[in-house]
Amino acid sequence: MLSLHMPTPERWLKQVEDHLDLLLIDHAHCEKKAAGVAMNLLFSYVEHAELTRAMTEIVQEELDHFHQVRAIIDRRGIRFYKLSPSAYGAKLHELVQKQEPQRAVDRLLVAGLIEARSCERFGLLRDRLADRELAEFYGSLFESEARHHSTYVRLAKNFLSEDAVRERLAELAEAEGRIIEFGEQQPRMHS
Repeated sequence: MLSLHMPTPERWLKQVEDHLDLLLIDHAHCEKKAAGVAMNLLFSYVEHAELTRAMTEIVQEELDHFHQVRAIIDRRGIRFYKLSPSAYGAKLHELVQKQEPQRAVDRLLVAGLIEARSCERFGLLRDRLADRELAEFYGSLFESEARHHSTYVRLAKNFLSEDAVRERLAELAEAEGRIIEFGEQQPRMHS
């Protein structure tokens, strides 16, 4: 089950319909960032064998997803370029506490919420896009995003009790919902 506090607003889907090129470019960048987050967690908590194994798998999957999105971009003749990130991730990372082990929990839960939002949006794109190639592509990524979400939440329980993790996840999910509700002018995977 995804730990999201609120569903994606309809405005996002309306924005996406008119800007699929921008969404694909942003999606490729998001996959790189997701691999980077997992790699950073691996380096930060290298003494945790279960976490390092899981992060290695996630890094590989996220980079594979990046290559898949990039192939679609290239096949469609879309110019790939550096894109400034949406404010979503930065706003979530501002909520991460500084002291361990809470910092580890927050970093894992924020990553998990980002994966949950990706999963939810991939499901929306699968079900609502008229572009069948992209709809099928996003449907193919849905399960891995859900798995990444549950992996991050499960790993957080290695640092604090299940109750403490569940309570913090609810707090962070509520904040994530407010960020999504506010939105942005241009459609991004997390806007």
